[in-house]
Amino acid sequence: MLPKEIASAVRRLEIIARRAVNDQLAGQYQSVFKGRGMDFVDVREYQPGDDIRVIDWNVSARMDSLFVKQFVEERELTVFLLVDASGSQLFGTQNQRKREAAAELAALIAFSAIKNNDRVGLITFTDQVETFIPPKKGRKHVLRVITKILSQEVEAKGTKLDVALEHLSRLTRKKAVVFLISDFLDSGFEKPLDIANRRHELIPVVVTDPLEERVPNVGLVHLEDPETGRTLTIDTTSKRVRGAFEKAAAEQRARREQIFRRLKIDFVNVRTDEDHIAPLIKYFRSRTRR
Repeated sequence: MLPKEIASAVRRLEIIARRAVNDQLAGQYQSVFKGRGMDFVDVREYQPGDDIRVIDWNVSARMDSLFVKQFVEERELTVFLLVDASGSQLFGTQNQRKREAAAELAALIAFSAIKNNDRVGLITFTDQVETFIPPKKGRKHVLRVITKILSQEVEAKGTKLDVALEHLSRLTRKKAVVFLISDFLDSGFEKPLDIANRRHELIPVVVTDPLEERVPNVGLVHLEDPETGRTLTIDTTSKRVRGAFEKAAAEQRARREQIFRRLKIDFVNVRTDEDHIAPLIKYFRSRTRR
């Protein structure tokens, strides 16, 4: 993208995200991700129905009347966006590439976070860590994060999820909310995923394109792996070829989701040709019900 195109895309994402946050997401986000505790702020007179466990007996004795303690949630959380910037993120055959989908998801999450007074940080990665933006609050900071995702120029093309997760572990020992946004076209990440999940509130967000799961009958197709550069020509008129492609894609998805279930990690599936807000709301609501 050219600088003007990036600026236009960032403005569009801000409008989409702010509207979604104000209308639907902010409350859902807050109900799922609680603050670190409760801070005492004041006392007031007891009213029928108040929890007797919050009666302040010292104040009540001095005032010769029952008073209860008032608390507010210690809200400030740290939210990390771990965003895949590998070569496969430039693929997209429908409304957008996977990179743009990741940027929109990041915008939705980041604006929900700052609406609730949380801090947002960014790690972009390929088979190495490409960018780190420390967690901060505020609109300008979120726009910087979105711009970086859209305009990222990377040094590598591969995908190593373990590199990003291990870098996160070195950065912070404190519990954070971590959204790992990737197509998960990788292997060998189960152990670091488990470690990160035990230490943090980890949410994998899997971004896919429909043509990664099903290839249409369009004759001879030349395919190139954007991460390795390897090429392959397939005849999509063959039912056997199309069936083998779909079977391999289904098996890959099943292996990925089996890892999430084995580690007891809730995950979100997002496609480039579908609305991104609905899967997040569905995730938040399912977590709230539990």
